[in-house]
Amino acid sequence: MTATTRPSEAAAPGTEGTGRAACHHGEILQGVFLDERRRPVHGLVTLPMNGPGSTARFAHRPGSPPDEVTVTPAGRTKARAAAVLAVRECAVRRDAKPCGGELTLTGDLPVGLGMGSSTSDVIATVRAVADSWGVGLPSETIARIAVRAEGASDPLMHGVRPLLFAQREGRVLEVLGPALPPAVVVGCTLAQGAPVDTLALPALHHDDDLTAYAQLRGMLRRAVTTADTALLGRVSTSSARLRQRVLRHQEFPTLTAIADRAGAVGVQIAHSGNVAGILFDPRAPGLHHALRRCARALDRAGITPTRTFTTFASPLSEEFPWTNTSRTPSAART
Repeated sequence: MTATTRPSEAAAPGTEGTGRAACHHGEILQGVFLDERRRPVHGLVTLPMNGPGSTARFAHRPGSPPDEVTVTPAGRTKARAAAVLAVRECAVRRDAKPCGGELTLTGDLPVGLGMGSSTSDVIATVRAVADSWGVGLPSETIARIAVRAEGASDPLMHGVRPLLFAQREGRVLEVLGPALPPAVVVGCTLAQGAPVDTLALPALHHDDDLTAYAQLRGMLRRAVTTADTALLGRVSTSSARLRQRVLRHQEFPTLTAIADRAGAVGVQIAHSGNVAGILFDPRAPGLHHALRRCARALDRAGITPTRTFTTFASPLSEEFPWTNTSRTPSAART
């Protein structure tokens, strides 16, 4: 079923609306893939994460020009652009005259670590505008607006299903299945949590890439179909290693060595940021001890552990209380 916004029951033009969007923890896979017309397309599969995210509130300003949108806090230009686009989209659907408004964003996402902070802002904004107009926008429409506002977007508007998503075109290349294989992730930040300018990263593309990423795509499809956590780890590690041609994380060898010593199935990274994770099979014996050992090894190596979470519904505070840390990526050492 296609996810849509959920307008409030009393929503109508001239009222306020709210919207929320979650974040992610970087990517499981990102590269170049052939689409249905055999064209090479940049695509990615994100690692969803519950908890942090963005919340938006949009209030109409009747009689104002549709592009007259003020944003708090200032500087959220992508969210502002998304609000203007969403206002025009909703006005057309309501056959009404568009107007500007006031957009207020709140959230706890660090910027520049590769957790989808700008996409979260944009999606929350579009949902808030749609809510204020009493309009339900399909995920595909939200994706189109997000790409126009950002230039590229994560697939957060589609929920948590594992999707191969063309981030520069805003469309789904493949639905890999209903859910990622079960995994426990020990999150951390590389490069002392320094932000990364995504748009400044080079888009390397070699002739061999299509073959390599086609193989990883097939492996990930099989991992999802069979709930194979070990195969998921192999895909994410391979994709992270290929991305080192661009990111060149100095800590990457240390990260993979810690994963190997702790008995993890692999590592994953933000392909345009400094957030990373070490993946474990929740069914592995001695998991509790392995998670503790992993977090301590990261800390000793100067890699800031942040949070432990899963790819499945799980009360982490009950299952893994000793691996949770009070630190978040925004509190990483600088």
